[in-house]
Amino acid sequence: MDLRQLEYFVAVAEEANFTKAAERVHITQSGVSAQIRQFEKELGADLFDRSSRMVRLTAAGAAALPHARQALAAAEAVRRAADEVTGLVRGRLRLGMVTGCTVTPLFVALASFHRAFPRIEVALSEANSDVLMEDVRGGHVDLALVGAAGGLPGDLSSLTIVSEGLVALVPAGHALAARGEVTLRGLCAYPMVCLPPGTGIRGVLDQACAAQGLRPKVALQATAPGAVAGLAARGLGVAVLSASMAGEHPDLTAVPVSGVGLSALLALVWRKEESTVLRALLPHCRRAFGL
Repeated sequence: MDLRQLEYFVAVAEEANFTKAAERVHITQSGVSAQIRQFEKELGADLFDRSSRMVRLTAAGAAALPHARQALAAAEAVRRAADEVTGLVRGRLRLGMVTGCTVTPLFVALASFHRAFPRIEVALSEANSDVLMEDVRGGHVDLALVGAAGGLPGDLSSLTIVSEGLVALVPAGHALAARGEVTLRGLCAYPMVCLPPGTGIRGVLDQACAAQGLRPKVALQATAPGAVAGLAARGLGVAVLSASMAGEHPDLTAVPVSGVGLSALLALVWRKEESTVLRALLPHCRRAFGL
């Protein structure tokens, strides 16, 4: 008895026809018939009643069928387990990261993962958040670090890393520097330096302004938060970033923006159907981010 015979037996039982069963398992009808005859000889019992045009199970065949299905399912489970181990030995991990965002814990997670699975190839790409989420949906990226405005898409699994409000960054001597906060309407009175569309922070700004009927004056935009802050430091506009990004620039004054109503999110997103490699990576991410 071998797995091939069990597969042919189940196919004939479910198709009730040797020809259809042969098409299903991709061999000739004579090949299926010969294997079934050999199987019956080994068991010492007929499995099928062949007296009519439709093949029917005998009592012995009906008794054997559920066990044959269980054996095939067990064999498939063994194959899946072996494939998972193989995937962790020779797999490939494709990561996406929102452009210009340097998040040290993600690099810590990758380093820890690499030490655990040194033969897995890691590929890293950068794009804006909208593009990254589409790449995740399409299966082109396994895991992406993205920014979002207010909420995350329900069709993807996610892990929120940061949720915070907007901050205006200005140099000493600017009119906003002496204020404890600025309203969104007040912010819109000044030219701004922003991250590009497709980032979470820019999404929060644009959506909040649209909700209040405001038109932000975006004088310049840059893909890296450091560049946005650097332009603001030179008097080219008010930088609009998040609180954690503002903390990287102590030479500038951070002024919270009130009345926005949305949070800027930074999150990891992935497809709900997790790959073997991704399931191995996620615990490293949770530990690195303290989640």
